[in-house]
Amino acid sequence: MTHSAGVAGGTVLTAFARAFKTPDLRKKLLFTLAIIVLYRLGAHIPVPGVSYEAVQQCVKQASEGNNSLFGLVNMFSGGALLQITIFALGIMPYITASIILQLLTVVIPRLEALKKEGQSGTAKITQYTRYLTVALAVLQGTGLVATAKSGALFSGCRVADQVVPDPSIFTIATMVITMTAGTCIVMWLGELITDRGIGNGMSILMFISIAAGFPGALWAIKESGKLAKGWIEFGTVILIGFVMVALVVFVEQAQRRIPVQYAKRMIGRRSYGGTSTYIPLKVNQAGVIPVIFASSLLYIPALIAQFSNSTAGWKTWIEAHFVKGDHPYYIATYFLLIVFFAFFYVAISFNPEEVADNMKKYGGFIPGIRAGRPTAEYLSYVLNRITWPGSLYLGLIALVPTMALAGFGGANANFPFGGTSILIIVGVGLETVKQIESQLQQRNYEGFLR
Repeated sequence: MTHSAGVAGGTVLTAFARAFKTPDLRKKLLFTLAIIVLYRLGAHIPVPGVSYEAVQQCVKQASEGNNSLFGLVNMFSGGALLQITIFALGIMPYITASIILQLLTVVIPRLEALKKEGQSGTAKITQYTRYLTVALAVLQGTGLVATAKSGALFSGCRVADQVVPDPSIFTIATMVITMTAGTCIVMWLGELITDRGIGNGMSILMFISIAAGFPGALWAIKESGKLAKGWIEFGTVILIGFVMVALVVFVEQAQRRIPVQYAKRMIGRRSYGGTSTYIPLKVNQAGVIPVIFASSLLYIPALIAQFSNSTAGWKTWIEAHFVKGDHPYYIATYFLLIVFFAFFYVAISFNPEEVADNMKKYGGFIPGIRAGRPTAEYLSYVLNRITWPGSLYLGLIALVPTMALAGFGGANANFPFGGTSILIIVGVGLETVKQIESQLQQRNYEGFLR
């Protein structure tokens, strides 16, 4: 596994070094870096109507605590959410909108028909995703402003009720409109990277948001450590990080290849087909989405308890069992939700019947398996078998760091090498390197005759 990580690291550096030597790719990389600088700049500009001093005081106090209810959303915004900046919502509304549209494509026949139309249908679905992103940004922005105004955003902070000094309708509307506009700009920046940069724009912005919090989170663990002035905790976190990156690279690259043979067909005097290929089924077919689903679902009980003024037993029970990330109930529920959502997402994203029908239509078959229904049943059987290790791997990646560092006091919502962050960073890193390498091959292809 360490060898895999080392090879991946060497590949990344080699790809970037070669890309900077190619003039047009160098322009694309510099353009992407300029967009990233703009994105990080926007993450530090406060929203009008917010008390900057009160926010900084509360953020400092929150970072010293053990848990942040909004830790996941704050991570996706690169720390901008708790700072209440113009990019406070970050890329989260777009991610949520994309996932919702992907789920609705399976349910709504009209969206399914659009998906099958090709480029024009995909363009319409992208437009719907943009509209839904704006709607979700208004909704989330209103929720964030209401939470900040009530003082619930920084519960326990002495000046939490002074974060929004002027709670008038005009001020609140201005804040919500500014945050929504910020989300639209983030979406536009991501599309600029996709069109004029190195591609994969939204994923790169997500990568930058998460990576931006790493240095501060690592140093906070060192500062709060007690063994050898925190250096033992710091070293342990770095070591776990390297092991996790190696494991994630190893599993993310792993796939089961189903061989497919195409029969020869005579059309006129020409022979077509007769080739062999394969269907690559990844061990982690669902990616990071089950972890995001499970995390989002586990926030709901804690969120309800935080906003409730009740002193009932259910609120006390939720605060005792589902707010702190190192409680056994929380860990068990989180793990089971990840496994469930892994199977759920694979079931809606990969349709064995559709794949079997397409193979039959073009004269393809799996050696030893009859075309049609037996092929669909075989693909479903193989998919279920490889989804089990994939879902267990996701659950372990999400939970091992929390359990391993509970004894060091480093297991909190801001732990830098958590499952979600590592999966996204490694996944996006590998995808970006593949894109750069494919563009390099297009520009430097020498052919057979030199």
